[in-house]
Amino acid sequence: MAPVAGVLLLAITVVLAGGVVAAAIDAPPEPAPSAVLSLSVTDDRIAIAHRGGDPIDVTKLTVRVRIDGEPLTRQPPLPFFSASGFRPGPSGAFNAASANTLRSGDTASFRVAGTNDPTLEAGRRVSVELSVDGQPVASLEATASAG
Repeated sequence: MAPVAGVLLLAITVVLAGGVVAAAIDAPPEPAPSAVLSLSVTDDRIAIAHRGGDPIDVTKLTVRVRIDGEPLTRQPPLPFFSASGFRPGPSGAFNAASANTLRSGDTASFRVAGTNDPTLEAGRRVSVELSVDGQPVASLEATASAG
């Protein structure tokens, strides 16, 4: 009788474990942060200010930049210090040496290098799409101005 009970307990454990794994896989994704953000573009610098709402984990953030509707050839690999297509030393949470969290009151920025395409010049329209784990957070636009 003991071997049968052991097999039965093992079977129940396997079924329960499978149910927990299936529930975890089917669990809805965590909602994207809700934040009020603004964009400013001066010379080659793109800055995003967090005006209020949830903090944003930059390690989960994807930023996609378009200039006059055309995507940058090289997009910013956040967080980073030095990356192809960008000037070294982004500021705030975009810098790899930071706490990597963009919070209310913070501004984070990066500078587009002249080796990236299209080039960033005064008068050009810049749009920035931000998403966390593939979920949209913000869509921002600004016209680049001369510093």
